[in-house]
Amino acid sequence: MLRFTSLGSGSSGNATLVEAQPRDSARTTRLLVDCGLPPRQLATRLASRGLLLADIDAVFITHEHSDHIGSVLAVQRRHGTAVWASAGTWSRATAKLDEAPGCQLARDGEAIVVGSITVLPFAVPHDAAEPLQLTCSDGLRRIGILTDIGEPTDAVARALQGCDALLLETNHDPALLAAGSYPAWLKRRIGGHRGHLSNAQSAALLDACLHDGLRHVVAAHLSQHNNRPELALASLRAVIGAGPTQLGVADAATGCAWVEID
Repeated sequence: MLRFTSLGSGSSGNATLVEAQPRDSARTTRLLVDCGLPPRQLATRLASRGLLLADIDAVFITHEHSDHIGSVLAVQRRHGTAVWASAGTWSRATAKLDEAPGCQLARDGEAIVVGSITVLPFAVPHDAAEPLQLTCSDGLRRIGILTDIGEPTDAVARALQGCDALLLETNHDPALLAAGSYPAWLKRRIGGHRGHLSNAQSAALLDACLHDGLRHVVAAHLSQHNNRPELALASLRAVIGAGPTQLGVADAATGCAWVEID
């Protein structure tokens, strides 16, 4: 069984839990993707799913922005959890790689095996040192996680081909962003090639990845000021049409319920 749940998605903190349990084994592997929630909040949200921080086998950090990496070193030092991130991400982190035992280097296109989960990182355009997003597979099913990216490139679409489920950034509605109170420089950053995906860009990427086996798409990293869940879902639903793919939303306050890939 392969499943995932968002513990929180947005500028206030991001964390996604991926869990795999082979049918012939009682051993469950748990991978936390990003660790941007404060430690107590992270522990509380894990507890609401019946888990402890000590139950996490490894953490994968996509990039060094505080809403993705904020509490990872505190978690690593307390629990000795293995942490994977790119060299660029570690170079911008508050502690260097040699100061944090258990921290490992992740590289674009190089598979990482964590128990029964195989992680395949891929590079994305975003305003960070060496950002990576990823797919997670148990050998039978595959989840694509894409939460911070400036534009839907062909390389990213190729990396997500054949996924059974997607956690897909739908950050902003361009009209709401333009009319909002953010300063001009921040609007340019969000809407730029190394910023965040608009609803229309997310829909275009979904269209490039859509296939009969895609069962779940969860809209993620929605801006609280420049988007609305109904706008994000409408953009994605226009691509899916009457197909079998189920849509959901991960929010900042609660994330989303478990999504099981059967």
